[in-house]
Amino acid sequence: MKLNRRISGRIERPADKRRYVRRLFAGVAGRYDLTNDVMSLGLHRRWKRRLLELTDLRPGHRVLDLAAGTGDLARGALDLAARKEFEIRVLAADLTPEMMRAGRTRGSGALQGWIGADALRLPFPDGAFDRVLVGYGLRNFADLDAGLAESFRCLRPGGRLVSLDFGHPRSTALRRAYFAYLNVSTRVVGWALHRDPESYVYIPESLRRFPDQRAMVRRMEAAGFERCRYEELMLGTMAINYGDRR
Repeated sequence: MKLNRRISGRIERPADKRRYVRRLFAGVAGRYDLTNDVMSLGLHRRWKRRLLELTDLRPGHRVLDLAAGTGDLARGALDLAARKEFEIRVLAADLTPEMMRAGRTRGSGALQGWIGADALRLPFPDGAFDRVLVGYGLRNFADLDAGLAESFRCLRPGGRLVSLDFGHPRSTALRRAYFAYLNVSTRVVGWALHRDPESYVYIPESLRRFPDQRAMVRRMEAAGFERCRYEELMLGTMAINYGDRR
């Protein structure tokens, strides 16, 4: 798997990665939702619905959509609760003001609000939430273990963290083909939508450094989560990891 050394150097250290990620998403915020639809052929919506099913929402739950982007999971959680005819409270938090601004233009409905927050230093008390949802966000944390520990802190006993992200297929041949596809497709989409072929090359580069869905179970357990599990999607190219605070 060929490394992009320019991007690799920018995400080597936590402080550098935080700055890089914030600048990257500020630049793509205006077409972020369109990019997700194009790159996944719209399938990301189905995967997010599956994440919400595994979240096991209950009446009165306090929910945090962390690294919320434009708030897909926040709105999805509210819609799911409404269909089941109960109420929950949902807050969206993201590092990038431009992403939150784009999310607000899509309408907030019953969303409690948006808050700018670094996932490594969340401005919430211990046990503030029943559920923490992350869509394509753990991979962007400047320090994964610190971010997992902070999510754990903010969950009450009985709470659950659920994360959807790119996965690592088990098959070596499929994994090589997958990274080759990402290397090409991210450049094509970056040029077509942002006139910058490098704007999404960060995806395969960050994925190379990101634990696979099986290793993520161990990382979550090390942060204190129990009953950690994962569900593979699209032959393991996508995965949902989740675990509970007992």
